[in-house]
Amino acid sequence: METVQELMRGSRRALARLITLVENNDPRKEEIMERLFPHTGKAYLIGITGSPGAGKSSLVDRLLAEARQNGSTVGVIAVDPTSPFTGGAILGDRIRMQEHALDSGIFIRSMGTRGSLGGLSRAAREAVQVMDAFGKDLIIIETVGVGQSEIDIVGTADSTVVVLTPAGGDSVQTIKAGIMEIGDIFVVNKADLGGSERTVAEVSMMLDLKEEPGWRPPVLPVVALRGEGVAALWQALMEHRRYLQSGGLFESRRRERAGRELGELVEFLVKSRVWESIRTQISLDELIEAIALRRQDPYSAARELLRRINFPF
Repeated sequence: METVQELMRGSRRALARLITLVENNDPRKEEIMERLFPHTGKAYLIGITGSPGAGKSSLVDRLLAEARQNGSTVGVIAVDPTSPFTGGAILGDRIRMQEHALDSGIFIRSMGTRGSLGGLSRAAREAVQVMDAFGKDLIIIETVGVGQSEIDIVGTADSTVVVLTPAGGDSVQTIKAGIMEIGDIFVVNKADLGGSERTVAEVSMMLDLKEEPGWRPPVLPVVALRGEGVAALWQALMEHRRYLQSGGLFESRRRERAGRELGELVEFLVKSRVWESIRTQISLDELIEAIALRRQDPYSAARELLRRINFPF
């Protein structure tokens, strides 16, 4: 495929084109990913997650400048929420990062979640691989937010940064959301606001209570809008990277990721094939009407559908 060859020659236009093909689930997608896969696995993947309004995009913007000052090329996947009603997404992160638009060492792409509960769509993960094959040193993945179901960033990133704010409420909510389990580095953004020192202390205390051997996540006060504390965040990321590499955890994390991706892909392909068979062989209107009128329950209806397409279960 010519576009793949252009990508390997360093064409930004080919990079944008291939990500679009992946995002739109083009019929050539599998061929594209197969050809790119041998060229992946070199980039350092950084996940940035946190509640909406925590200042993730502003932090990423400053982190881009820091990375470029240290000689790294960077790709950014900014995942925005997709409306469950219209299917549209407000892809605003590229607007917020416009000052980097002319830097050939930076490539920014906004994508919708497209119904992914975990804040990361399958297309976003595949776009990461396209950027990796393109040769980016770092790839930053910014997710839509954090919640109890929105933590699958850890399955993709090598290092995960959780962004908190002093105005985020009682730190116990942080534990409830499961955030303490996913962060390699914690950032308390908007540290110029009142209560930031308390938030840093509370999060640090909760991390100390875990008493787990190995990496102790640092808790860093940052004012992203002014760039304060971003250099310290960059150093913490590099330290975590060295920690992963020195202890053999880098390879083990990526091996675990490969296992998860394989399982998810098998599940995705099976679901896709099953629904394709159902839609091409069966009219669903009658069954849907029977369920709506309470003449048949959804469980028996689902089993009936699978029997009709001879699916073993």
